[in-house]
Amino acid sequence: MTIVRHPTRAGVRDAAAKIAAILPPTPLYVRAVRGRDVAFKAESLQPIGAFKIRGAWHRLTALDAEARRRGVVAFSSGNHAQGVAWAARRLKMPATIVMPADAPRAKREGTLALGAEVVDYDRATESREAIAARLAEARGATLVPSFDDPWIIEGQGSAGIEAAAQMDAAGLGAPAHIVVPCGGGGLAAGLALALADARVTVVEPDGWDDMRRSLEASWIEPVGPNPPPTACDSLQTTRVSPLTFDVLSRRDATGVAVSEAEIRAAQRWAAETLRLVVEPGGAVALAALLAGKVAVDPGTLVLLSGGNVDVDAYARAIGAGAA
Repeated sequence: MTIVRHPTRAGVRDAAAKIAAILPPTPLYVRAVRGRDVAFKAESLQPIGAFKIRGAWHRLTALDAEARRRGVVAFSSGNHAQGVAWAARRLKMPATIVMPADAPRAKREGTLALGAEVVDYDRATESREAIAARLAEARGATLVPSFDDPWIIEGQGSAGIEAAAQMDAAGLGAPAHIVVPCGGGGLAAGLALALADARVTVVEPDGWDDMRRSLEASWIEPVGPNPPPTACDSLQTTRVSPLTFDVLSRRDATGVAVSEAEIRAAQRWAAETLRLVVEPGGAVALAALLAGKVAVDPGTLVLLSGGNVDVDAYARAIGAGAA
């Protein structure tokens, strides 16, 4: 992908203003963990159930009239898909989403309900990026990646602008430590730009922790061969992008990985303590905090990034979390 510009903090502020004009801030919950107050940003309560609505809105509103007429093509297991579909419907644009055939039913149905066309692919044998690129070229549409795009990164960072204002209003001061789920790193990079003085810890599922390993190595390390199964469909990114890696590495971000059992326990804690439904990928940052893999510092901000669950799988997960 040709990089025409880099994401900036000014771009994050612009995105935050755009989003504030159409959406209310998502709630910020404050609860004590190991005796210290922690702020939890509930992006799971967005209209599409995830933070991805932010980047999609910032990206699609940046297109001119002709580009809007031609539409957009995106690839996603479901949350970015719904964000793009939601923004496209509001802007009266056609949207096509390349989704894995095994995407969660709720995310697929949500994408279709928003009016997008869905094209299936096999995530084990086909490249979603290649399929989407071919479709975009054939249709003259704009390709909207899920994280490898400066507008997407800036849009996701708007969550940090909101959270900082909410933490200040709650008497918690400025965010000092951000703990954030990471797939391709768009949300983490956006938050790093938005909150330039905060420490950043990215969290990924075991075996899919390529951003953690990349940050430790100081170069991009892809996910290894035959990664383990994970319930975190939204975090199954096999290689992070130069854009997100560059932002996070310049900020000396660090990373940790969490187990499937720790993720299920976090989902249960969110249900019991915050009364929130959080999907596996949206719960990994909370899982790291509860498992003691990150410190509970003053000014800690944890992102609960999504809440789109299959009801049956969710019931099994929170039941297992009690074991």
